[in-house]
Amino acid sequence: MNKLDSDFYVQNTVEVARAALGKIVVHVNDGVVTSGRIIETEAYLHDDPACHASRGMTKRNEIMFGEPGRAYVYFTYGFHYCLNFVTQPKGIGEAILIRALEPIDGIDVMMQNRNKERLEDLCSGPGKLTQAMGIAKELNGECLADGRLYVIDDGLDIGEIIIRPRIGIKEAIDEPWRFYLERYRRWVSKV
Repeated sequence: MNKLDSDFYVQNTVEVARAALGKIVVHVNDGVVTSGRIIETEAYLHDDPACHASRGMTKRNEIMFGEPGRAYVYFTYGFHYCLNFVTQPKGIGEAILIRALEPIDGIDVMMQNRNKERLEDLCSGPGKLTQAMGIAKELNGECLADGRLYVIDDGLDIGEIIIRPRIGIKEAIDEPWRFYLERYRRWVSKV
């Protein structure tokens, strides 16, 4: 298994969203490891009205305009965080949202964090997976190549990728920039 370096994230953002499928997100928190396979992603481009960066840099989204290969973690709907991976060179605000994971390591911790017992309820949505893995604001800006939060490639043959319009947004809803793995659909946030 290889950790992905920052170069992985410096390609077309839509392609990063596709290429991230099947990779494994690992979070090490006080020696406790949780991990999950990326099953569903969405791409957000700088000129996309649904993208946080489309209206320029703010205190909330400044990480998106920074170095690629960083975690962009933001608080939404008043009670949960979302995990994104910054793509593109410094100055261009683009990222991919991690929408769903297949839980791998630390499942007991995830169950406790989510107060759920059914595996499919642990990481089948962007707010669920951050709660399950203990990912919060302090990881905003974390380097995904060598921080407490990182991504590895175990060489999985991912199979068929399903392409759909993004969900949970009000603008640019027809863009086909949501991707998920067909054979792992039981983990997807919404089919």
